[in-house]
Amino acid sequence: MDHTNHARLTTSELTPAVLEGATIYGADDQKVGKVDHIHGAGAGGSAVIDVGGFLGIGAKPVAVPISDLEFMRDEDGDVHAVTSWTKDELKQMPEHRD
Repeated sequence: MDHTNHARLTTSELTPAVLEGATIYGADDQKVGKVDHIHGAGAGGSAVIDVGGFLGIGAKPVAVPISDLEFMRDEDGDVHAVTSWTKDELKQMPEHRD
């Protein structure tokens, strides 16, 4: 997916209502997971991403700083993010527990 023409979100848009459910694309532009929920507010918060699994079953939740994700909207208005992390790197992170 070419993200160059997608509108980057502003800091004020980095809210749970906007970010939860967003698809995350990794360093190789492959889907690596979805945002399950957000801790904290704005760029200083963290996103809990469900990595792996199939249809939400067997996914591993990992927490990453929101600052490690570049959130944007595509032409249809759908929010997604890109990161330098790969799916394998995310899978190696400790499991997040609420």
